[in-house]
Amino acid sequence: MGFAYKYGDNVDTDVIIPARYLNTSDPQELAKHCMEDIDAQFAGKVIEGDFIVANKNFGCGSSREHAPIAIKASGIKCVIASSFARIFFRNCINIGLPIMECPEAAEKIEAGDDVDVDFATGVITNNTKGETYQSEPLPEFLRNLIAAEGLVNYTKKKLQEK
Repeated sequence: MGFAYKYGDNVDTDVIIPARYLNTSDPQELAKHCMEDIDAQFAGKVIEGDFIVANKNFGCGSSREHAPIAIKASGIKCVIASSFARIFFRNCINIGLPIMECPEAAEKIEAGDDVDVDFATGVITNNTKGETYQSEPLPEFLRNLIAAEGLVNYTKKKLQEK
């Protein structure tokens, strides 16, 4: 369970992590500036297990991996949105940041709601409102990538098993 931070449509990667901070790839340094141009208080309030909830086209803009790295390092458990920009979606998978597309959850969850997700079933629970929303469950191979903290670690693990 975690607190929901709510954003609108077309939250782009320049807002998620402003370009002025791209001189580092250190996840903890990026986390200090995550979302600061849309929510200056975000980095100081977010705690491990919280959620970002947004409307359509979350992560549009540049293809920088810094954006999902900043979100993940900030402690966000999952990003829930109506839809994601294609490259952002893939970058999240590559670094092991869970994301779920669910228009109903994106519409009904409000800032501050207590939220939880079950990646295996795709059920998103809004504990504040006593509601559940159904998203597509994450396939097992994606859950394995996320558990391994991303594609590189997953691949290393698989190579060691051989």
